[in-house]
Amino acid sequence: KPFECPICGKSFSRNSYLVIHQRIHTEDKPFECPICGKSFSRNSYLVIHQRIHTGEKPFECPNCGKFFITNFSLMRHQRTHTGEKPYECPDCGKGFSVNSTLVKHQRTHTGEKPFECPDCGKSFSQNSTLVKHQRTHTGEKPFDCPDCGKSFSRNSYLVIHQRIHTGEKPFECPDCGKGFSDNSSLVKHQRTHTGERHFKCPDCRKGFGQNSDLMRHQRTHTRD
Repeated sequence: KPFECPICGKSFSRNSYLVIHQRIHTEDKPFECPICGKSFSRNSYLVIHQRIHTGEKPFECPNCGKFFITNFSLMRHQRTHTGEKPYECPDCGKGFSVNSTLVKHQRTHTGEKPFECPDCGKSFSQNSTLVKHQRTHTGEKPFDCPDCGKSFSRNSYLVIHQRIHTGEKPFECPDCGKGFSDNSSLVKHQRTHTGERHFKCPDCRKGFGQNSDLMRHQRTHTRD
């Protein structure tokens, strides 16, 4: 490989490859999107980017017929059909179909939380969790119920709420068969069977199955 990069020493078989590589160091991006103005170091990257504007998805999954912008995205998607998980966590051995998911998972071992809230300084292991958290500061509730118009800060909250309208109760008590719209309600209910009392009064140490019962009890201590 006669063409060597003078900055990092990496070698290439062709001068054209070296020229493309050197743009990593110079940050030269000569290929500009005529629609949005975003620039790229390679023409091939620009071609892929332009599909966002045109909606072109030339790569079709032979299993389900779904289309993708890049061949890489198609290959990643196909793992949902094959079950292939080539990215393995070196700490616990758990496998993942996508490397980015492995990176997120590894933070459970390292405790790394690189995404910090600019409002309160709280840190998170995933950017998506930070985005959800920031709604507690902004009050943003982008998920609207189509039945009653009530808004929620998270889609998961909307899904639980919609069960009020549909009557769906997917969480069933294994002891008595009673159904609940969300798992937390089932957990609370199960304490009536187990007698478990997680919530202790700090004044008299009396135990309660639900936090609401504890709060009601604590008022007996604050009364004049």
